Amino acid sequence: MNRPTIDPHIKNIVFDFGGVLIDWNPRYLYRSYFRTEEEMEYFFAHICTNEWNARQDAGRPFAEGVALLQARHPEYAEAIAIYHTRWNEMVVGAIQENVDWLRELKSQGYHIYGLTNWSAETLPGVMAKYDFFKLMDGIVVSGEEHLLKPDIRIYQTLLDRYHLRAGECLFIDDSPANIEGAKKAGLATWHIPTSTVSP
Repeated sequence: MNRPTIDPHIKNIVFDFGGVLIDWNPRYLYRSYFRTEEEMEYFFAHICTNEWNARQDAGRPFAEGVALLQARHPEYAEAIAIYHTRWNEMVVGAIQENVDWLRELKSQGYHIYGLTNWSAETLPGVMAKYDFFKLMDGIVVSGEEHLLKPDIRIYQTLLDRYHLRAGECLFIDDSPANIEGAKKAGLATWHIPTSTVSP
C-alpha cells in the first residue's frame, strides 16, 4: 500500500473501519449458503441490498430490518435471517498492513480516531476482538448517530465531539463518496483502495 505524505499541520488521523481496518464482506458467509455465484449475486442485488444494509448502519434494529424483508420475500426468509444471526461470519480478520500503519502513526504522536458506517448492534463484538481499537482517542459510529457518511453532519459530529479542527485531520476511507463528504467538511483525505482479497 502506498502511504501519503502527511502534511505537517495534521495532528489527527481518522480511519474508516470496513474495508480499511476490518475485512468485512457478506460474501464470506453467503458463498457457502447459495449453490451458485449467480444465486448469491441476485440475492445481494435484489433482496439484502446495500441500501437495505445501510438502514441498519443508520440505526435501524436488525430485527426490524429482517422482519420487513422477510414479509416482502418469504421465500428467502432463512437467507435473510442469517444476515443477522450469522453476521460474525462476514468478518474474517483485520487488514494487517493498515492496522500496522495505524500503530505506527500512534507511536509517532498522532491522535487516532474512527469514523464508520456500521450497525451499533454488531460493532461492539468486533471492537472486543481486535485490540487496536483501544489505541483510538475517539470513535463516531453511524448506527449510534443515525447519520451516514457521506452526510457532512457526521463528519461535523466527529469534529465537534472531540474538539478537532478539520484542517488538522486526515481522513482515510475506501469509499470515494465518503472521501468527497470529508473534503466538503474541510478534512484532508486519503482514498485507500479496499484491501480485501476478493472473497
